[in-house]
Amino acid sequence: MKAALALADGRVFIGRAIGSPGEISGEVVFNTSMTGYQEILTDPSYRGEIVTMTYPLIGNYGINREDVESSRPHLAGFVVKEACDLPSNWRCELSLDAYLKENDIIGIAGIDTRALVRHIRDQGAQTGVLSTLDLDADSLVAKAQAAPSIVGRDLVREVTCQTSYAWDEGTWDLAQGYQAARDAARFKVVAYDFGIKRNILRNLVSKGCSVTVVPATTSAEEVLAMQPDGVFLSNGPGDPEPIVYAQENIRKLLGKVPLFGICLGHQLLALALGGRTFKLKFGHRGGNQPVRRGAGHDVEITSQNHGFAVDAASLREDAVVTHINLNDNTVEGLRHKVFPAFSVQYHPEASPGPHDANYLFDEFIELMEKHQAVSRHS
Repeated sequence: MKAALALADGRVFIGRAIGSPGEISGEVVFNTSMTGYQEILTDPSYRGEIVTMTYPLIGNYGINREDVESSRPHLAGFVVKEACDLPSNWRCELSLDAYLKENDIIGIAGIDTRALVRHIRDQGAQTGVLSTLDLDADSLVAKAQAAPSIVGRDLVREVTCQTSYAWDEGTWDLAQGYQAARDAARFKVVAYDFGIKRNILRNLVSKGCSVTVVPATTSAEEVLAMQPDGVFLSNGPGDPEPIVYAQENIRKLLGKVPLFGICLGHQLLALALGGRTFKLKFGHRGGNQPVRRGAGHDVEITSQNHGFAVDAASLREDAVVTHINLNDNTVEGLRHKVFPAFSVQYHPEASPGPHDANYLFDEFIELMEKHQAVSRHS
């Protein structure tokens, strides 16, 4: 079966359909990771996006049920050069094509992904339509032009949990297993689910945290009533500016409890502090993004997935930039000068990606230790 991908500016690609038949619109973006397609598929931050993989062969090690980052795929569509039909790995449970079909995700293979990615880099990420039902170029381009933009939409409400829940699974490298992490819990953390990845939760548990995940709309008063030692602000999809309710709750939490934000959580913290955000031309998505830490020469190779960034010039004097992207000098981290609150734009939990930034979870632990000490003496 044939499939077509049309961009709003008129560029059209014809290829082979993979996954489910149908038609979907979304912002067409690209990810430069060589592996980790399963984690990318299940990252809620890709809600509303048609993701193109730059690595030419995808699906060669198949899919397993253990490595997912959420309960199901959240992206709108999937674009690859070659989809492997015969995966080979001892953990493989099903093929990429079967997994896409199982979760009703539309995909396309066999197109020139290098040409597509170069076009996006030159012209910018834009709305597109992926279809197996309509292969007429003019019709698809018109649909892409009429489709809603990702800007100004609240996609968080589409991916957040509906009720609170406890998470007690640690990372796989725990010597004594998950029970050891539960027994060692010293800190009570409330994690806002703006589209949270499971490996963030695993890292928190493995660092000695008892974690309760709450819906994105949970009020600051409800969170403080749970008497947490710290509050985590998760990653999530799309434009941070429409998420006004989260910004208001973060303002109420500032100074009362340590805060740690990742990705969308970082942007929301910046907005809560009076800053602004802006849309990047084509975003940062991949497991190989260089970031400078501090004013020195320390560089981290990081995993990233975001289409918006914090405007450094908009930050007030009480916020300091701690990390800079070496590709385009955009803000990758900030810290409040007075309150125990910090954040990074990238993903220290990886999945997929390098582990250079795992130390940030230790910094969150240190903030909570200080908070506990102050609470005991007050």
